[in-house]
Amino acid sequence: MSLKSQITDDMKSAMKAGDKDRLKVVRLIMAAIKQIEVDQRIELDDTAVLSVLDKMVKQRRDSIDQFEKGGRDDLVNIELAEIAVLEDYLPEQLNDDELDALIDEAISATGAESIRDMGKVMGQIKSKAAGRADMGAVGAKVKARLG
Repeated sequence: MSLKSQITDDMKSAMKAGDKDRLKVVRLIMAAIKQIEVDQRIELDDTAVLSVLDKMVKQRRDSIDQFEKGGRDDLVNIELAEIAVLEDYLPEQLNDDELDALIDEAISATGAESIRDMGKVMGQIKSKAAGRADMGAVGAKVKARLG
């Protein structure tokens, strides 16, 4: 079953169960997917859906930072609940050891020696770590290794 089909089935289940909070987030996911499909006239595969989910989680984490600065704990809690639902669809996150091994493998495979080669390394890592790691943090680690 594709990820998109699973999300659609979960939306139906949330409707039947009367779980309004989960239903709201699942509908947001479906709307984001549908928006991209309509705009680009394509059918999203699982990798593209993971990318959409990643982007949604990142947006919520940015919102949490802003809400915490503004002292809006009520909104922080809402965003955290939405992240929990979104993370149900993301694969298990890589731990530090797995991420370091992936970075080492990408550096050796591309023959990267300096910061100029960072794009090649990140391109290789992105295909393997899509949805499984925060690419901003990965970029910082790669930069530290190559710099």
